Amino acid sequence: MAFVTRQFVRSVSSSSTASAKKIIVKHVTVIGGGLMGAGIAQVAAATGHTVVLVDQTEDILAKSKKGIEESLRRVAKKKFAENPKAGDEFVEKTLSSISTSTDAASVVHSTDLVVEAIVENLKAKNELFKRLDKFASEHTIFASNTSSLQITNIANATTRQDRFAGLHFFNPVPLMKLVEVIKTPMTSQKTYESLIDFTKVLGKHPVSCKDTPGFIVNRLLIPYLMEAIRLYERGDASKEDIDTAMKLGAGYPLGPFELLDYVGLDTTKFIMDGWYEMDPKNPLFQPIPSLNKLVAENKFGKKSGEGYYKYK
Repeated sequence: MAFVTRQFVRSVSSSSTASAKKIIVKHVTVIGGGLMGAGIAQVAAATGHTVVLVDQTEDILAKSKKGIEESLRRVAKKKFAENPKAGDEFVEKTLSSISTSTDAASVVHSTDLVVEAIVENLKAKNELFKRLDKFASEHTIFASNTSSLQITNIANATTRQDRFAGLHFFNPVPLMKLVEVIKTPMTSQKTYESLIDFTKVLGKHPVSCKDTPGFIVNRLLIPYLMEAIRLYERGDASKEDIDTAMKLGAGYPLGPFELLDYVGLDTTKFIMDGWYEMDPKNPLFQPIPSLNKLVAENKFGKKSGEGYYKYK
């Protein structure tokens, strides 16, 4: 009887260990071919992963692939300065690891990880993940690159809350080392550890955070940017001098207005609007007149050619 008991315990133990085994991510599907999605696809492909980049049209995807190639050539020029031929081979090999599709549902059946980097809209994200949940393999992990929405609210659209987490990359993805890994109360330890390992393979530095609004960086950064705008709106200092002061005085690589234009004024406004709706009495979350005006005029920053500054 004791022998049978030991055999049973071993069987249960090995079964439990197998089910808790981490997922080694090899195949990645990135949904969204914008700056963030293209950047994630690039770093994944450059580190030995097979990547499918998905967006709504072939034109968007062609533009994304072109941007990835240009970025890779900049990386290769620096990384392989002494060996241009090796640089060319690196670019070609990385590009060959990236395929594209306009049909997300048709490509997620064999992927290990889906990373979503579409518009910051909860309804759009929920509809996407609800659909993909029906076609993806049981082992597939879902992750959102959202910078402002709560991961739990996105995960609830699926039946795999335990295999759902946040992977918040920073722009430009190929250069920025940080990735915030967001674990919801439902995210399994297996999923969390698999994503930590994945980000390390990408050459990134993961930090962990609970599913709190803004996570770590944006919860500290956005109020700082808003206070810079308020300083400018009051006429206390010019935007140029504010930028210079923060670069030379605080050692920041970009001033707040340069950063706002780089991130996108529409993206920043969306985050602020969400936080204001959540906590309208918080003085840090009050509406910003000049920001609202620029967004209403479709002046989103660098990507549109004009924001707080003008770009050629």
